[in-house]
Amino acid sequence: MRRVIAYEYLTLDGVMEAPEKWQFPYLTNDVAELITVQILEADAVLLGRTTYEIFADSWPSRTNNEFGVADKLNSMPKYVVSRTLQKAEWHNSTVIKGDVAKEVAGLKEQPGGIIAIIGSGKLVRALMQHALIDEYRLMIHPVVLGSGQRLFPDGTHAALRLIETKTLSSGVVLLRYEPAA
Repeated sequence: MRRVIAYEYLTLDGVMEAPEKWQFPYLTNDVAELITVQILEADAVLLGRTTYEIFADSWPSRTNNEFGVADKLNSMPKYVVSRTLQKAEWHNSTVIKGDVAKEVAGLKEQPGGIIAIIGSGKLVRALMQHALIDEYRLMIHPVVLGSGQRLFPDGTHAALRLIETKTLSSGVVLLRYEPAA
């Protein structure tokens, strides 16, 4: 049975929007190593349409990189949740339409390991409502933006249990949580 793990980059005030604008000053060797390990350990990736389009525009042209991340992302199964996308061009991609919770529950029942969600805040929030996220790996960056899309907007309720804390050299903190019940 597979596990769904949400990998998220967040600011101290919970903003997840546009990490390419604020995360790079904190991308030290140990942060890069952690990101690499997380991608390499995944068997598949599950993305919302916006994140998928960003990734599909960038990763296919990156090949044979020294860490193997591009090769892994380009070859692994990719599931993209979208109401509007008709076809997913990136190699080994499948579009999920209709009942997302039912489709993801079906993916979890298949043999394998980790299905990684990267970014894709709307998707994570939707799957939370159906108890389909098995673990949250939140990389909290020591920056406050004051505004922007948050992973957990006002009104979100979730009981989580901390399973690991790791402080990295740049001040980024990895917090691993699983649902409490």
